[in-house]
Amino acid sequence: MAELRDYDPLQPRGGLNVKRILERAGGIALVIGGTALKWGFVFVKFFGFFISIAAYKLWFGSWTFALGFVLLILVHELGHAVEARRQGLQVSAPTFIPFFGAFVTIRHAGLSPWRNSLISLAGPLAGGLAALACWIVGVERDSVMLVVLANIGFLLNAFNLLPVGFLDGGSVSRSIAEAWRMPVIRFEGGVPVQAFAPDRTRALMITAMYVTLATLLVAGMLATRHGGML
Repeated sequence: MAELRDYDPLQPRGGLNVKRILERAGGIALVIGGTALKWGFVFVKFFGFFISIAAYKLWFGSWTFALGFVLLILVHELGHAVEARRQGLQVSAPTFIPFFGAFVTIRHAGLSPWRNSLISLAGPLAGGLAALACWIVGVERDSVMLVVLANIGFLLNAFNLLPVGFLDGGSVSRSIAEAWRMPVIRFEGGVPVQAFAPDRTRALMITAMYVTLATLLVAGMLATRHGGML
């Protein structure tokens, strides 16, 4: 009687392990992609200002106008940064993204609605003052380019005050709502010990500043119309 034995299935020698190759290829692709994304972000962060000027030159057709336009965006972002630093917060340098504007990163966990609204309004305020400066100098020197820059500056900052999520106006509107309904907490040694009724006077003050600034920006935009521009 023949002896029965168990045999392991034959394994191909020297064959390609497709799964392992795919896993290695995927890992390499992730490393390359992550590195490219990281250095791409670093490149944009440090050279985005100049890239934006070049991009807007293609749009507007003038290096001078493109430079002025990007400077208006810069002043807007510096307004946020200066107010945040005044409040003792950590702020990043402005990062420019061509055709999308710019942004600064602010570490502001747990800010009160009042402080948050001041930071949000500081950008449009600074941008509006920069547009006003362009307007004054443009009128003094009879420069159509500066008046048009002023018009665009007023327009962009007024647009930024629309009460829409990611815009400054959205942040301000949320601060108004929070100040209206949020109770005032008294702390002792960093521990909340007592709650008071919401300080709705602050909500009304934020609303007044918001409406006043928006009105002035729209007025500036309308006053600087030139040749059918907005």
